[in-house]
Amino acid sequence: MSTLFTKIINGEIPGRFIWNDEHAVAFLTIGPITDGHTLVVPREEVDKWTQAPAGLVNHLIEVAGKIGRAQVRAFGSERAGLMVAGFEVPHLHVHVWPTNSLADFDLARADTNPDPVVMDQNAEKLRKALREDGHAEHVPIS
Repeated sequence: MSTLFTKIINGEIPGRFIWNDEHAVAFLTIGPITDGHTLVVPREEVDKWTQAPAGLVNHLIEVAGKIGRAQVRAFGSERAGLMVAGFEVPHLHVHVWPTNSLADFDLARADTNPDPVVMDQNAEKLRKALREDGHAEHVPIS
């Protein structure tokens, strides 16, 4: 049975994609902690990061780093947060978000009803920053 993330990757459920490559995609989460909160997800259905091949985990972290650098610039944050929790959906995913405080590391603070217009604007800010960083070949048009 396909996971929720596989359905997003396959276009069965809409997503605000900001990255797309052979091994991974990244899209905005529907429950952001801060503006620009992104999930980096492997195309392969792997439940736990501890079950994933090292090369795949390394690739996800590499993509997360590129997104994190873009987030810091696009949203004017001090840092980019990174977390692998894995309780929400049984498909490995890395949370990356712009942050200025440890308080931003609390998933319980996620916005469960974000404004769709703001989400679209945040996705475009990230796409633009990633293109400026030289990653246009991996950044979807919208």
